[in-house]
Amino acid sequence: MAQTRIAPPAARNEGQWAFDQREALNGNEQFKQDDDGLNVRARIEEVYSREGFASIAPEDLRGRMRWWGLYTQRKPGIDGGKTATLEPHELDDEYFMLRVRCDGGALSLEQLRVIADISREFGRDTADITDRQNIQLHWIRIEDVPEIWRRLEAVGLSTQEACGDTPRVVLGSPVAGVAADEIIDGTPAVRHIVDNFIGDPRFSNLPRKFKTAISGSPHHDVAHEINDVAFVGVVHPELGPGFDLWVGGGLSTNPKLGVRLGAFVTLEQIPDVWVGVVGIFRDYGYRRLRTRARLKFLVADWGPELFRQVLETEYLGFALSDGPEPPPPPTGRRDHVGVHPQADGQFYVGVAPTVGRISGPMLTDLADLMAAAGSDRLRLTVEQKLVVLDVAADAVDPLVEGLEDLGLAVRAASTFRRGTMACTGIEFCKLAIVETKARATHLIGELENRLPTFDQPITINLNGCPNSCARIQTADIGLKGALAGGEDGYQVHLGGGLGLTSGLGKTLRGLRVPAEELPDYIERVTRRFDEQRTEGELFAQWTQRAAEEDLR
Repeated sequence: MAQTRIAPPAARNEGQWAFDQREALNGNEQFKQDDDGLNVRARIEEVYSREGFASIAPEDLRGRMRWWGLYTQRKPGIDGGKTATLEPHELDDEYFMLRVRCDGGALSLEQLRVIADISREFGRDTADITDRQNIQLHWIRIEDVPEIWRRLEAVGLSTQEACGDTPRVVLGSPVAGVAADEIIDGTPAVRHIVDNFIGDPRFSNLPRKFKTAISGSPHHDVAHEINDVAFVGVVHPELGPGFDLWVGGGLSTNPKLGVRLGAFVTLEQIPDVWVGVVGIFRDYGYRRLRTRARLKFLVADWGPELFRQVLETEYLGFALSDGPEPPPPPTGRRDHVGVHPQADGQFYVGVAPTVGRISGPMLTDLADLMAAAGSDRLRLTVEQKLVVLDVAADAVDPLVEGLEDLGLAVRAASTFRRGTMACTGIEFCKLAIVETKARATHLIGELENRLPTFDQPITINLNGCPNSCARIQTADIGLKGALAGGEDGYQVHLGGGLGLTSGLGKTLRGLRVPAEELPDYIERVTRRFDEQRTEGELFAQWTQRAAEEDLR
């Protein structure tokens, strides 16, 4: 197929490698050119872990170490008002957050026990399930990192490219291969990408992070609309089950939902298509400004037709078949919480930890319960939940009882416990302005007490800064941390959603809710929705017609 390289932009140098614009245009591009981020591992093992925190070079500390899942965490005692005024070294603690990749959200019983032991021995019992199917540990010392890597890698886990300008964890359906209603199992494609391309120097210097999602579930359970590339299960009328291709999703301070290319991708084609999309990002992506370096900006400028043309002609060498749009998910919930039948006659049990916060001892107890139930497989979800697979019918009730005794809700999960997410917040994050995890936990308890019979699906997402790690723009109620008169508060976004109500929420201008008033505000809005909703109407749909005063 003939090459159709597009003409370079005339106005400015965007640092696009496809046009030989390889000069470093900012500090991040410079340190990536100076040395591949993957190479920092040798210095961590041979120098930094032996000589201590003070020996770490600045460009490694706040740059390349991310290529191995390491970020310095926030020094305790620094309030949110100082986040934007202090220099990086003033915010840095001498401890790290360590992100463990769990591609497809998959963990074995052995892997779970290893993470639990690492949390207890090296991480002060910390462990958070993220909305990217990772587990994050805190309080990690640089001296302990080589031993932690040794233990993780001995059971097939890794922190490689868990952060940095790289292909991040590959999301997959938490119930891939077991769900009775699955369209197609994307697990082989997830494994192929991870086994063959993660750590590949061809893709270790991208303009920014690159997020991937692959799911054959009809419930759209990987938030495909907000990933750089996503493969969504569909049935082609002639070719059978496969995937619809989406590109260019992402949130942060300039949110954009992904767009369909109208292309049908078979399971076997996914790796080639993935390499092609990453290649376009690497070669054509904007490197001049970090704020415009995500793939979503290139897709917005090109449009889906040109993007597909370049993908097929320059990177694949063949045309993809046109394909159907995926149908909407069957319900407003896609977190898999509860007890559900598997295709093989066993059951999977979806669990709702409170805003993803768990601990080393809790993980150990969870592993013991899984072993007693005869399960060897756990999956993490993009809703900060977890799912125990392969549970025999007679083991379901004892497992559920044991989980709920641990505070891991299954049947007792309220709509607020199921639907509330929170980012790391000021407790550990250097970008945060306000507290999130503890405040969200308190909020859930208050709402459960005040609204014990409310059972409509609703999402409440708390974020400690504008960067939207907790997806505030796609929540029914998105709460963005902000300081109001020097006190912690939240700017409100209403009516966002993914799946049945896919779209970005609207900001209620001039409304900043003080932290202590959050339960009152959300109770008030939720009661108004419950009073005014029509049969089957979802919260996001109601916000589009509700009176302004009812949203405040």
